[in-house]
Amino acid sequence: MIRCLVIAFTAIFKSKARLAAENLCLRQQPVVFKRQRARPRLHDADRRFWVLVCRWFSDWSNCLIVVKPDTVIRWHRKGWKANWRWQSTRSKKSGRNKTDPELRALNRRMARENPLWGQRRIQAELARIGFKVCARTVARYMRRPYNGTPSPNWRQFLAQHSSEIWACDLFTVQTIWFRTL
Repeated sequence: MIRCLVIAFTAIFKSKARLAAENLCLRQQPVVFKRQRARPRLHDADRRFWVLVCRWFSDWSNCLIVVKPDTVIRWHRKGWKANWRWQSTRSKKSGRNKTDPELRALNRRMARENPLWGQRRIQAELARIGFKVCARTVARYMRRPYNGTPSPNWRQFLAQHSSEIWACDLFTVQTIWFRTL
């Protein structure tokens, strides 16, 4: 009895919108129980209702009797997961736009004719003539001169330069005065 009086007294201070939302939540649950089964099953519409209510009504978990609030949150996450899965598979075209063969050929030609230019310079020159392309794409399509022989491995490098190598740092030690030995 005292509990009912406290609830009625606190209802005086609630806004009409909040009371209407609470009333809607409380009226939705008997609809589920009136179904002619021993254990009432929730339909997708019921799940969507509770997911929407938990987004718009702050006191939704106190009105919930049919299921646990964790279940509603799980439905919400499952809905978001399904939405993002649908959006990601909806478009058949995925990835970046392909670079035009004309632009690739122009990129290679500029790199071949100007061997001292790097990817940033070629990117700037392409931008000046109206092609918007990033430096990474320019670097991908630049062909560097290759004479057919592979670069030397580490042993070959050491054998070739052993007469010029005079010191090798294997480790360093910091002194108390922050000098490196």
